Amino acid sequence: MATRILVIEDNPANMELARYVLEAFGYAVSAATDGENGVEQALADPPDLVICDLQLPGIDGIEVAKRLKAHPVFARVPLVALTAYAMVGDRERVLAAGFDGYIAKPIDPQVFVPQIAAYLKSPPPTPRHLDMSAAAPGRLSAAVRAKALVLDDTPANSEFLRSLLEPHGIKVDAVSTIDAALAHLAANVPDVIISDIHLHNERGETFYAAVRARPALGAVPFIFISSTVIRNIERLSVLATGADRFILRPIENARLLAEIEACLALRKAS
Repeated sequence: MATRILVIEDNPANMELARYVLEAFGYAVSAATDGENGVEQALADPPDLVICDLQLPGIDGIEVAKRLKAHPVFARVPLVALTAYAMVGDRERVLAAGFDGYIAKPIDPQVFVPQIAAYLKSPPPTPRHLDMSAAAPGRLSAAVRAKALVLDDTPANSEFLRSLLEPHGIKVDAVSTIDAALAHLAANVPDVIISDIHLHNERGETFYAAVRARPALGAVPFIFISSTVIRNIERLSVLATGADRFILRPIENARLLAEIEACLALRKAS
């Protein structure tokens, strides 16, 4: 029987990333988007572990922990806090509320499951969907469930993304120039756009601005991916565009896939 985990998180992107990674490793995940509902779900059917954001609408994560730990059954159910505010004194505050520990946000898919497994006192399960060994380059292993437009002037990068995504049902259309990308977008609305930053005589930020200028593409998640952004000032410039993700190579295949899946989940929720 699968280990059951309740995730209490009001941010859709964080929720979908946590859910995708956990389910990929075989955990059964249930979700709540506010503290009150989270407490109700946990008490009605106690899970094996609870992951709870600290900043929630209604009652916050500290109050969630206090209410759950007031019930004897939760003496043996680990409570793990998610926080973007891991500052001096936070550890003592969350432990005093009843949490068994905390994980800092943003979630790092590469280490998230081992962190959770440690609280469950069991080794991390073997991943299912994140097993890259079964990925046949350029071959769909499942029905197409999403489409990605990839803009990159290095063919090897595009082919890598194709081999990573298509075995998971994400069809890749690859182009090498901004003009070609915009022409493609005039006739096709993808589920996610993935763009390099440094293109031949062009910049990814220019492409991003052109995409966001088209109302029909306003809800399409946009991911920058690069192996050449080294200077911090340039990284900050890219982040300032407002893109949904900025991913710096090298990156583990499983983590990259999880980041793209999180953007697709956000697209479905919009």
